[in-house]
Amino acid sequence: MISLALLAVTIVLVLVAVIYLYGGESSKKTSVPGMVLTDKREGNLPDIAAAGGIHPFLANLHKKYGPIASLWYGTRYTVSIASPELFKEHIVLFDRPPELFELFAPLAANSIQFANKADGKGRRHIYDKPFGHEILKYFYEAFNESANDLVRQLASLPGDEHLPVIKHCNAVAIKGLMQTSFGDYFRDDANITKFRHAYETCWDDMEARLTEGPPAESSDRDKKFKEAVAYMHDTVREVVKQRRANPTVGHQVFIDVLIENELPEDQVRDDCITFMVAGFHTSGYLMAWALYFLAKHQECQDKLHREIKEIVGCDEVESSHLEKLNYLRHVLDESLRVSVVAPYAARFDDNESELGGYVIPPRTPVFHALGVVLQDEELWPDPKKFDPERFSKGRLTQRQQAAFKPFGFAGKRVCPGQHYFYAGVSTSLAILCRAFKFNLVPGQVVESVHGLVTKPKEEIWVTLEKRN
Repeated sequence: MISLALLAVTIVLVLVAVIYLYGGESSKKTSVPGMVLTDKREGNLPDIAAAGGIHPFLANLHKKYGPIASLWYGTRYTVSIASPELFKEHIVLFDRPPELFELFAPLAANSIQFANKADGKGRRHIYDKPFGHEILKYFYEAFNESANDLVRQLASLPGDEHLPVIKHCNAVAIKGLMQTSFGDYFRDDANITKFRHAYETCWDDMEARLTEGPPAESSDRDKKFKEAVAYMHDTVREVVKQRRANPTVGHQVFIDVLIENELPEDQVRDDCITFMVAGFHTSGYLMAWALYFLAKHQECQDKLHREIKEIVGCDEVESSHLEKLNYLRHVLDESLRVSVVAPYAARFDDNESELGGYVIPPRTPVFHALGVVLQDEELWPDPKKFDPERFSKGRLTQRQQAAFKPFGFAGKRVCPGQHYFYAGVSTSLAILCRAFKFNLVPGQVVESVHGLVTKPKEEIWVTLEKRN
């Protein structure tokens, strides 16, 4: 009996030792569930193209495999995460995987988009200041001016005229950004129009590369793209030249900070272009989406108009007003959530790491599927429904707050212009909705195109009613 008891104890101890020695390792799974290679050279890029872009591809991926899944971005093993809990695990990382953003390289190869470690952090330290709260107060005059110019232009048109929302929203966003961040060169509307045309040519081509690949060398598409890039580069050089000759008086804007720090010419050029494109592209499309949702949901538009009249009245919009325009902020947040303006971000870790219980090899690119989480029906019941009240006080849960990351979240690399973004779009939207009631032209079907940003497939058409 004693020998049998000793044998049993021995077996138990051996099992405990095995679990202690090997159980910890086995609990760290090394194979993240996900896609196999569709093509030896292109990986799952054909699947991304077939899905219509990275966002719908990631939505399908996570629906099938859960909140953490793997794919092949070309020949590169890549992981994607889509839950607030996994976001939290990745929050300390700063570096971005350059291979996921290579399509930007022909436009701005020396951009902060590709800057990591000390270089990237140093640039952020310099660049964050001209978009901080202290500087923003100087921008409201320009925000009001550009929005009021548009109001006067629209007010002169017949009430039944069909008006292009995207065109006008992009125009007011571009004008506001250029005048607040790049100086007097863009006081001339003709310069804004020319730059916008070149930028749209470049942007459309870069988005096409997500599904069609780069243009053939010396093709018409290639020549058109290179001509537009050259024009943008020449314009930035002219902006810098003019600003050097006419230095700022009073507060500094973004271009002044670049000049003051005596940065390399190619860095100044490419980071100017990066901030231009990132700034007015997302602002313009968010404004267009917000006006579309408000025109589609007239009760929301009427509630917003009442709030604007009560808090702003007939005055110019100021920062103190925006602190009280709670429903306006809810409209913008819900527009960001439903439209998924910015669908994804990405980071990597130089070292082996653990994520969601899986071992992630060093330098593995990790997608942050921001848009997938913003449309997660477990987090957001009836996720396609436009309901600004989701963001009202007392309704937003802690988990929803952790999930709502439309400007990214990891490290100190959250979008540097997010405060500028809210200030500019809020001011413009308040002025437009105070002046007009927006009505959708009947019969149009508005579809989303998910590229580097999410935009309507075609122009959105509205008619206006002047408000008293």
